[in-house]
Amino acid sequence: MKLNYISYFMLLLLSVLTCAQSKKDSPLENAYQIIVPDLNIPWGFTFLPDNAMLITEKKGELIHFKEGKKTLIQGLPNIEVRGQGGLMDIALHPNYKNNGWIYFSYASPDGDGKGSNTAIMRAKLSNNQLTNKELIYKATPNSTAGQHFGSRIVFDNKGYLFFTIGERGDRDTNPQDITRDCGKVYRLFDDGQIPEDNPFYNTPNAKKAIFAYGNRNPQGMKIHPKTGDIWSHEHGPKGGDEINIIKSGKNYGWPKVTYGVNYIGTKITENTELPGMEPPIHHWTPSIAPSGMAFITSDIYPDWKDNLLVGSLKFQYVSRCILKGNKVVNEEKLLEDLGRVRSIEQGLDGYIYIGIENLGIVKLLPNK
Repeated sequence: MKLNYISYFMLLLLSVLTCAQSKKDSPLENAYQIIVPDLNIPWGFTFLPDNAMLITEKKGELIHFKEGKKTLIQGLPNIEVRGQGGLMDIALHPNYKNNGWIYFSYASPDGDGKGSNTAIMRAKLSNNQLTNKELIYKATPNSTAGQHFGSRIVFDNKGYLFFTIGERGDRDTNPQDITRDCGKVYRLFDDGQIPEDNPFYNTPNAKKAIFAYGNRNPQGMKIHPKTGDIWSHEHGPKGGDEINIIKSGKNYGWPKVTYGVNYIGTKITENTELPGMEPPIHHWTPSIAPSGMAFITSDIYPDWKDNLLVGSLKFQYVSRCILKGNKVVNEEKLLEDLGRVRSIEQGLDGYIYIGIENLGIVKLLPNK
């Protein structure tokens, strides 16, 4: 009997040690390094040519971060912090080294009516001050609703500026009506002029800047590194978060088609697809509340190259989406339980950087 107890104890000890070793080596236990500490909601960030960072705090602060020092940039426009709105995304012009243009999105109260709506501005940076400010686009009308401002900004390989604006909670009016802003993806020249080959440029009364429509609240957008296609993800209601490939003039269906339901559980529609509406290439039910998006092109993560990263606000992780062509064939959760993942970028050094609410910006270290 005594021998059995000793054998049992040794077996238990071996089991514990084995489990501990397995956990240590598990690919789910990702290492990370906090690069920019003490941020509240780092809605967006981008890297300057000298590897300094520009970081937007939703509460209306633009931060210059270099060599461990944070400096507040002065000269921002009037920003209304309301619900999900505030200072949002930021991006550099593709030719930034020569022209110095910085683009950012924010909830602007300017114009008629109470409340605000999403605006895109460009400016230059001089001595920690924004100069040469130019309003590129301002959605109308203003709304006192606090939800669904969008908004991500990207430049495609031809230098066109794309940005998203959510439907501002007015699902039955805005997303399917091309004479109205909101619930859309837009396309402009870098100076705000509208390309004449935009799909609705010659449509009477249409908002000529619209590139695609029928979107709910897109908070992730990137250019596919190989195909040049525009990939975007958006929040569904309760269920039905989507990844879409954005194409000129296409209707992405909201709210006529969705995999989600109302928050109280009632149906929005019976339809998950309809003729003339683009189906998502991937959807999540239950909703993960996606925000931030990046393709991995770096050799630093050889086993993850060409994967897509999507942040989850709701479940607080990064989803590594393994792609086969335009399909997500598997997912793995990274950096679980650090906080709500708001923004993701691949840095100039090839590392992946992730903005996490109430933590800061962390560098994802490759598994050894």
